[in-house]
Amino acid sequence: MISMVRKARTRTGTALGALMALGAVAGCGQSAPAPHDTAPGPHASHSASPTVPAAPPTLAPGPGGLAPVFANGPRNGGRTVALTFDADMTADQGERAAGGERFDHPELIASLRRLKVPATVFMTGRWAEEYPDQAKAIGADPLFEVANHSYSHHAFTGDCYGLPRVARSEMRDDVERAYTAFRAAGVKKAMPYFRFPGGCYDDAALRAVSAAGVTAVQWDVVSGDAFATDADAVAQQVLDGVRPGSVVVMHCTRSAAPATERALRRIVPALREQGYRFVKVSELIGAASRKG
Repeated sequence: MISMVRKARTRTGTALGALMALGAVAGCGQSAPAPHDTAPGPHASHSASPTVPAAPPTLAPGPGGLAPVFANGPRNGGRTVALTFDADMTADQGERAAGGERFDHPELIASLRRLKVPATVFMTGRWAEEYPDQAKAIGADPLFEVANHSYSHHAFTGDCYGLPRVARSEMRDDVERAYTAFRAAGVKKAMPYFRFPGGCYDDAALRAVSAAGVTAVQWDVVSGDAFATDADAVAQQVLDGVRPGSVVVMHCTRSAAPATERALRRIVPALREQGYRFVKVSELIGAASRKG
C-alpha cells in the first residue's frame, strides 16, 4: 500500500521504509576475491580476447574502502530507466512456503518476457533455494540479470523496520552464502551488485560487504507495490517518479506484491510512449562509471 511506504535516512544514504520490510512478514578496494566466480569485483583484470566475456561494470570503492553506493544513472544520458524486482524470502519462512504461501511470481516474469523488458532481479539466497528452477531460468535468460539481496533478508543495521539483524561479523558471509545458493540453483552469472534488506545500511555495513567486491544498489523511485492491491496507484507512483537514469524498486513476490504484474502492464507502455528505454542496472552503472 502506498501509505505503508516511508523513507529512512542513514548517514550514508537514503533507505526504503516499510516497503522493503515485507521480507520480515511476507516475501520474488576489494580486499579478497569475490566469492562468485562469474562476477568479479571492480579490481579484476581481464584478457582482451573476444572469447573472454567482459566483467560487469562496477563503481570504485568509496572513502576508507567502503562499498560504493549506486542509486541512479546519469540524468543526461538519454531516457533510460531500470526496473528492479526484489525476490524476497527470509531465512525462517520455510514453513510458510511449505504451507502454500507463494514468495515467487512467475506471471510477473512471464509479463516481462512478453513485453520484452530487460530487468534486474535482486534475489535472496533463501529464495533461490526455495525456487531453484525459477532462479536458474531467470539467470539463464539474457533479458534478465540476477543480483544479490543477501541470503537471509536480515537487516545489516539496527532498527530496520522489524527485520532480524545480521551480526557484523557475519555480514560478508551472508552475502557470499547467497552467491553460493545461486550457483547451487544453476545461476551461472550472478552480478556483483548487492541490495541491502530494507535498504538499510551504514558505514559498518558498507565496509563489511566491500570485502565481497560488490557495488551496493539502491534506487530513486519507490513503486509502493508492497501489499498494494490498487495496480493503478502503483503504476501512477512509478510514472510520477521516473526521470532519466532512474532505478525503480518493485517486487516479484505474489503474496506480498499482488498488484505488481498488473501495474507493470500499464507502466511499460506509458514509459515507452514517453520515449524511455528499459535497461538493466548494469547498463546504468556502466554509464555512470564512464562519466565518473
